[in-house]
Amino acid sequence: MRLEKDPNPSPLKQALALLLGLLLALFLLWPVLLVYGLGPDQALGALLDTLREPLGRAEVLRRSIPLLLIGSGLALAFRTGFFNIGAEGQLLLGAVGAGAVALFLPPGPWTLPLMFLLGGALGAAWAFLAAWLRAQRGVNEILSTLMLNYLAQYLVLYLVSGPWKGETARGFLYTDPFPPWAQLPTLGSSLVHWPTLLLGVVLALGLQVLLFRTPLGFELRVLGGNPLAARYLGLKEWRLLFALALLSGGLSGMAGVGEVAGIHHRLMEPAQISLGYGFTAVIVAWLARGHPALVLFTAPLMGVVLAAGDGLKLAYSVPFRVVDVVAGLILLALVVADRLSGYRWRK
Repeated sequence: MRLEKDPNPSPLKQALALLLGLLLALFLLWPVLLVYGLGPDQALGALLDTLREPLGRAEVLRRSIPLLLIGSGLALAFRTGFFNIGAEGQLLLGAVGAGAVALFLPPGPWTLPLMFLLGGALGAAWAFLAAWLRAQRGVNEILSTLMLNYLAQYLVLYLVSGPWKGETARGFLYTDPFPPWAQLPTLGSSLVHWPTLLLGVVLALGLQVLLFRTPLGFELRVLGGNPLAARYLGLKEWRLLFALALLSGGLSGMAGVGEVAGIHHRLMEPAQISLGYGFTAVIVAWLARGHPALVLFTAPLMGVVLAAGDGLKLAYSVPFRVVDVVAGLILLALVVADRLSGYRWRK
């Protein structure tokens, strides 16, 4: 018996591998949870409660919205060879753009659309900067986008502690609340801002069509599959690279608009605007295997993991860091299981 690569693993095989990975993660978490008096049945119960209860399902949807927008853009970028790891910073720039429109421009029916336009444009510009550095100076975009994350965090901190600090904020770091016309509607009493959710679904499907049904998508797939062939065909590599950066960064910026206009209703500290969505979305995009439409499934999967972690915190007073370990181990198990599904045993 030998282990060899499986070039075309079936969807059923991949789904079973992910399920086994999840069960393995719960088994490995057992010793950690026992320290806090929790059995695996209680951890599994928290996961199932997230899916059974309306509040849990609403939390899954809320967590899925930014992952959907960011993940679909990253799936497109990764498919075509642009490794954008700076979605966290691009999300924060989108929040800054939304705050600028909500706090400083005159109100009107254009307020919310303008927030998405400016927020998306700033996120796109942040990613474009990394693409320009790669094109002009040969700077690796993984490093440049990671470093730009820190710049974005410090920019937001400067704004909310300095020139944009709210008059009623006292010792807290946030701006004044956004006016009602700059707030997104939600589903009932939940925090699910449905316009952003709808936008994410439409854009994920639109990117799928763009990638597989248009001439531009063909050029992008050739560039990602074989850069030498792309050059042989005379494709303009840098033009495609800039288009990718603008698309993926723009979607991340829109995710930031949704977070501040739909949930927080003000600009605040970076750690409160985003709970690491830009980094978790890398896993979402990776599991989607370069298909933006598959993010419609992988984003809610990660949403369940994150919402179940919140359930453990609330129900059993599990420390915040332990919940991070739980979520991290589950994500790691899913990634390993997905990787192993690409192999098979042969005699």
